[in-house]
Amino acid sequence: MQVQTLLNRLKEQPHFITIVAGPRQVGKTTLVRQALETSGNYFIAVDQPDTPGLRPNVAATEDVSEVDGAPRDAAWLIRAWQRARQHFRAFTLKNPEQPFAFVLDEIQKIPRWSNTVKGLWDADRAQGLAMHVILLGSSPLLMQKGLTESLTGRYELMRLSHWSYAEMHQAFDFTLDEYIYFGGYPGSASLIRDEHRWRNYVVASLVQPSIDTDILQMARVDKPALLKQLFELGASYSGQILALGKVKGQLQDAGNETTLAGYLGLLDSAGLLTGLHKYHVGAARRRASAPKFNVLNTALMSSATPYTFDQAKVDRSYWGRLVESTVGAHLCNTAAPQEDVSYWRESPYEVDFVISNAARLTAIEVKAGNLAGKLSGLSAFTKQHQACRPLLVGTGGVGLTEFLSYPLAHWLDLD
Repeated sequence: MQVQTLLNRLKEQPHFITIVAGPRQVGKTTLVRQALETSGNYFIAVDQPDTPGLRPNVAATEDVSEVDGAPRDAAWLIRAWQRARQHFRAFTLKNPEQPFAFVLDEIQKIPRWSNTVKGLWDADRAQGLAMHVILLGSSPLLMQKGLTESLTGRYELMRLSHWSYAEMHQAFDFTLDEYIYFGGYPGSASLIRDEHRWRNYVVASLVQPSIDTDILQMARVDKPALLKQLFELGASYSGQILALGKVKGQLQDAGNETTLAGYLGLLDSAGLLTGLHKYHVGAARRRASAPKFNVLNTALMSSATPYTFDQAKVDRSYWGRLVESTVGAHLCNTAAPQEDVSYWRESPYEVDFVISNAARLTAIEVKAGNLAGKLSGLSAFTKQHQACRPLLVGTGGVGLTEFLSYPLAHWLDLD
């Protein structure tokens, strides 16, 4: 569906820069390459100095080393853009009805990239140059900073998230249990039969770069070790509610709760770990609530704990948290900006997830065992919020496979 969306935009006149952003290893580059298979394009991977541009239907007569061998700075970007314009003009002379796109992958690697892009894009508009521009980035923090600083009103965002169960099943024949444990990283799918190798890949190639590059190099973090500890703790406790005051006692040099809340926000922005707030009608009370940790890809939870796949399935308590974390990750990853994911608890009652928008409210209870059990939390919540729609997912309710096949909005709009 995302490929078709991009194809449709390429058929239009280029009114906006297309931004394709999302966590590491979710298929951003693959998506763009698929969409451009039949179009003219000039593709540069900013983080690969010796990789020439991909230019279907354009004669490769230029020496790309002038562009690709230089330091990645504003001057390099200007030269690359000028080369793209040359390719665009050559292509459109021969193919006047075909779109052409200039693509920069990992744009956030260029210092102050957004200011330079703004000037070049505005110059193209002034000259009536109908060259599409697509920018890709795996650092949500820096992408967001650049977009808000310089490119306001000049771009459309295509946000990619972690792969769903349906995508992993179709591409790699994942079973539901495999998806629950190994998560939705397509790059690690071939390694799941060797769990030690899989775990090392997730930690070394996904988690560490996301923290060391996408967070620590892009945002001010006074205590990097604390940030890493918070991620490890949160991933291990995914599916559980922990007050930040209690979390401090399990971390070294924890600082204050405001610092921890800020670091949790950074981990969320990087597509790693979120802290769901307690459902309240008032926003202030939501912010003050204890967070419920939820990984945004269950591979992050499984790789942070010592359980093997077989051991995880045997431990009913742990497997239940994995299933609940799968549901939470799916809700967070498919939520639109105007949709909210939270939890609810008023002792002794609890609801796993509460999803809402301006008009609708749904309370979700997840059951992973053989018996549905009591639904006292749902009953208590719906008594307080009579417009709420209760939803049981798992044993005795909507099957997990069915639930994971639809985005959050679908479970709000059911009557």
